[in-house]
Amino acid sequence: MSSDEEKQLRAGLFHATEQGYAVLAKGGSATDAVETAVQALEDNPLFNAGKGAVFNRDGVNQLEASIMNGNANSAGAATLLTTVKNPVSLARKIMESDFHVFLCGPGAEHYAREQGLEIVDPSYFWTKHRWEQHERGYIHTADTPIEKCTGSSNSLSPTCTHVPISERNEPHDYSHLPMGTVGSVAVDVNGYLAAATSTGGMSNKWNGRIGDSPVIGAGTFADKAVAVSSTGAGEYFIRQGTARYISLRVQLLGESPRQASRAVIAEMKTTGGDGGVICIDPDGNPSMIFSSAGMYRAYCSTTTENVPVVGIFGDEVIAPGDIHIEI
Repeated sequence: MSSDEEKQLRAGLFHATEQGYAVLAKGGSATDAVETAVQALEDNPLFNAGKGAVFNRDGVNQLEASIMNGNANSAGAATLLTTVKNPVSLARKIMESDFHVFLCGPGAEHYAREQGLEIVDPSYFWTKHRWEQHERGYIHTADTPIEKCTGSSNSLSPTCTHVPISERNEPHDYSHLPMGTVGSVAVDVNGYLAAATSTGGMSNKWNGRIGDSPVIGAGTFADKAVAVSSTGAGEYFIRQGTARYISLRVQLLGESPRQASRAVIAEMKTTGGDGGVICIDPDGNPSMIFSSAGMYRAYCSTTTENVPVVGIFGDEVIAPGDIHIEI
């Protein structure tokens, strides 16, 4: 990334963390804090969630999110969204409904409208840099008609022309395609924990693919011992049940969240998975464990003098528990 891009990313992480921490500083709940922080990241086109979501193989932004209140043992999630401006807020509404945990697609969007959440035209999510990533990684099958689209920096939607079957190519290696997640974990003045996660998923994913971010126990989990939000190759996190696995190690093995998350990510790495987690315990001890080359992350507490500290690369250590795993 360029130095200018790095500065913008760091500023975005700083702002979101600052917004979430401000809620806590006023005595607000951990649930309010993580929703606020994730909303800020969803509204920033630099991050793969909300406004900055990647495109699927059909050139559509499909968003998903989840949230969990550890003290109340309540959770909410939504996926396959195309018109909800802030998916994390829909997940919160579902969590507070007391009768459902997980909604998807048109039904979820209908519920969002009924709850008075902001609904946008799908073109709101179109961004030039994400569309260019989509174009560079076409994975359409040879028998599916597709269109090739371009857009200027001030376009709201692309201009499309048909691409002949002979020009289509499906790569066997998807590792170069952008993915990513935004998430937040927090502990409030009562010692209550919460976690939230939101994403646009994997660039050029199959239409209808659901990752770990909206799956409670995989991408998000919180109880009275630890709050966890995950990022990375979602299929591995779903198979492992990463977020809940960390919690169980804390409760059953007596490990600290830092020890548990390090062991879990190391185990995933040996199976071919890549990514990381952010965790926090009731005493405010953070863990930021990742096996990828880097992970966008930030942390704020009284130990940082109430000012967010930000990291991107693997060789940065921004807080105790900021650990890059190399296997």
